Amino acid sequence: MKKYLLNVYVLCLVGFVSFTSCKNSKNTSRATGWQINSKEGGFQYNTDFKEQETAPGLVFLEGGTFTRGKVQDDVMHDWNNTPTKQHVQSFYMDETEVTNKMYMEYLDYLKSVYPPDNPAYANIYKGALPDTLVWRNRLGYNEVMTNNYLRHPAYAEYPVVGVNWVQAVQFSEWRTDRVNELMLEREGYLAKNSKYAAIDGQVDGGFSSETYLNSPSSSYGGQIDSHLGKKAGKDSTTSTYAERSTGVIMPQYRLPTETEWEYAAQAIIETREYNNYRGRKKYPWQGEYTRSGKRRNRGDQLANFKQGKGDYGGIAGWSDDGADITAEVKSYPPNDWGLYDMAGNVAEWVADVYRPIVDDEANDFNYYRGNVYMKTSIGEDGKVKIVGKDFIRYDTLPNGRIVARDLPGEIAMVPVDKNDTYLRTNFSKSDNRNYRDGDPGSTRYYDLFNPEDNENAEKMYNSPEHKTERDSLGNLIKKFDESNTRTTLISDEVRVYKGGSWRDRAYWIDPAQRRYLPQYMATDYIGFRCAMSRVGSKAKEKKTPRH
Repeated sequence: MKKYLLNVYVLCLVGFVSFTSCKNSKNTSRATGWQINSKEGGFQYNTDFKEQETAPGLVFLEGGTFTRGKVQDDVMHDWNNTPTKQHVQSFYMDETEVTNKMYMEYLDYLKSVYPPDNPAYANIYKGALPDTLVWRNRLGYNEVMTNNYLRHPAYAEYPVVGVNWVQAVQFSEWRTDRVNELMLEREGYLAKNSKYAAIDGQVDGGFSSETYLNSPSSSYGGQIDSHLGKKAGKDSTTSTYAERSTGVIMPQYRLPTETEWEYAAQAIIETREYNNYRGRKKYPWQGEYTRSGKRRNRGDQLANFKQGKGDYGGIAGWSDDGADITAEVKSYPPNDWGLYDMAGNVAEWVADVYRPIVDDEANDFNYYRGNVYMKTSIGEDGKVKIVGKDFIRYDTLPNGRIVARDLPGEIAMVPVDKNDTYLRTNFSKSDNRNYRDGDPGSTRYYDLFNPEDNENAEKMYNSPEHKTERDSLGNLIKKFDESNTRTTLISDEVRVYKGGSWRDRAYWIDPAQRRYLPQYMATDYIGFRCAMSRVGSKAKEKKTPRH
């Protein structure tokens, strides 16, 4: 018996020593042997970080390879979605489309923090408002949606529409900052309830994640010591800030790239066998039909779309798809990733600039067309420039709508210049939206050896250029492009939207289909959802030999 107890004691001691050594090893530098996170000082680092937390509203998607583009019959023969093999890194995507209630929270925040009756903020709130007039039709009575769809609680969980691409991007930026405020407060880097300071009018301006990372003392306009959270200690007068190395700051919410969206919609994860896919999927669900074949709900539509001329939902009763316009999110079964409404309901904005051909020869990894590289603006004092209420920059869109480019409290950004790209091989300029798309290098009159002559070259994407100007009194003058030499609607300001909607036939709910619209335009059938990149490991779980 004594021998048995001795063995148990030895085993426990060995286990404790092993655990202690393992614990200490991660806090001992393999480079220098110095202690990491020592109380005496030195290098501080989050050695306990395990993996990225799934942010609010998101679903994790493990990345991989897939065939992007049309894999069924291409009856339109437009050659804009020919199959290409692509690889996507792991990422997160919204479980549902952004709803009216989610967008109303955004509007409420803007109205509270940047009151529209303040002349300095007048166009911030107005620029974020969805265009509710998209519901109007010359020969249709839709005023009930015009007046109620955005704000009435009956439509709270319906996808928001009337939002252009620019507004969708700005909502994503706002959402990033609100989630990071919550994370910083939860981890003790911000004082409790400091996230309400801007809403309650205690400070002038909101919280910006990038401002916090680059100049934390400037957060909330530098007007409150919100950074003195519980991490600093009760009696501390020393500021304690989170950094990227802390692991608390979330990557940004953003629009998904076209490749990510299509990968998410196809949901081919359940058709995989080892390193091959079993067959092809026409829709986000299994099978070739839009109605369910399962015994319990056989015959039910799996999405809402236009089933025929004058048929937006079917005959009332059993065969009805439950929606004549949009439907409440989660009304239909999710795909194999757990994502709802990746077909039907509303089409969705994605991040990409539209071009007819996907240049997979240039890149087949995280393919995306739309990169415009920026950097923080540095003032004469060597510090980053923070946007103040007197220096808000606004953009006037071609349709005359005014939107804020930066909000007070955010860092001013400028394009990268030649000094940043000198001797680089991976990029040579800030704006890469038209890289390798035939403009101007593939145009008819392009002269490689006499670049000065290329200014007069006929561009491949010769789209209309509508302009807005102001007269001496400040009145907005809208000038339509009436030129008869325009040959295309494609430009660097047209964005891709994916998926079919309640207005579309079944042909368009194929995830491979792609269409485009100017980024300043809004409709009653286009909404959006957000995505977030994954940092760290590709998968959440370790692989077994079989899986």
